[in-house]
Amino acid sequence: MARRIDVTGAGGVRLAAWEFGDPPKPDPAHATGHTDQAPDQAPDQPPGTGEQDRFSGVLLLHGLMGRASHWASTARWLSGRHRAVALDQRGHGQSDKPPQASFTREAYVEDAEAALEQLGLGPAVLIGHAMGALTAWQLAARRPDLVRGVIICDMRASALGAASQREWAQWFKSWPVPFATLADVRKWFGEDDPWVERPIPSRGEFYAEVMHESSDGWRPVFEPDQMLKSRETWVYDAHWEELAQVQCPALVVRGLDGELGRAEAQEMVRVLPLGEYAEVADAGHLVHYDQPEAWRAAIEPFLNEL
Repeated sequence: MARRIDVTGAGGVRLAAWEFGDPPKPDPAHATGHTDQAPDQAPDQPPGTGEQDRFSGVLLLHGLMGRASHWASTARWLSGRHRAVALDQRGHGQSDKPPQASFTREAYVEDAEAALEQLGLGPAVLIGHAMGALTAWQLAARRPDLVRGVIICDMRASALGAASQREWAQWFKSWPVPFATLADVRKWFGEDDPWVERPIPSRGEFYAEVMHESSDGWRPVFEPDQMLKSRETWVYDAHWEELAQVQCPALVVRGLDGELGRAEAQEMVRVLPLGEYAEVADAGHLVHYDQPEAWRAAIEPFLNEL
């Protein structure tokens, strides 16, 4: 079960944070220096072997249109050894969606900063997917005292351009909302969406999770206009300079069929002062959702090193 904790973000926007599992408690055997079982012998042990790792915080940041629950599998895996919290970012999930709220990069970064401080998570590991990954490395550059490591999942540092934003606006208009059933949601996003080259069941499941039932059918929990506003604050700019300012260890992860190409990912690793690289086979943009076990295997060595 996930426990909801409300956080006050930039401009007073109410954000929903979800803590997966109870915070790890001290083991009396560890406290006295005596134990009958070495940490690496524990069954199904999550990453991290030191006493510090048992209490370190992890903040998980979803991508555009996502929600905290998309991290459930990863967060539950982490919660045995870390304090794992996933944030519904502004305009997403069960967080507030004020019509006049700011959806700038600064607002998203300040929200994540507020979550770390109000929840007492820092210095934490930030794990971000797509837009959430950009927020993670921007916060790491801005507040190195709050961040001890960053995992960047399938997010480009280069500018995407105006054409990309126009394509997204047209794509939102193509959605056949309202959907009659969740099965229709899964089928359209997993098979019928023109952006889908081959059936991707996990994509259908991903979008089914961001729908809610209304009087006339199933609609997204977010406002597409707010998503476009959020997106336009990064698609026109490159973010290499901020990447170079990340002083903590950072892992760049890409799906082999994702949106982040290998050459750009490896250049990001080169630009990062302490960058590392990992890739996940048979995964698209939704790396952690497509291949959860391979995703965990890709990030576990990095978490262990921390």
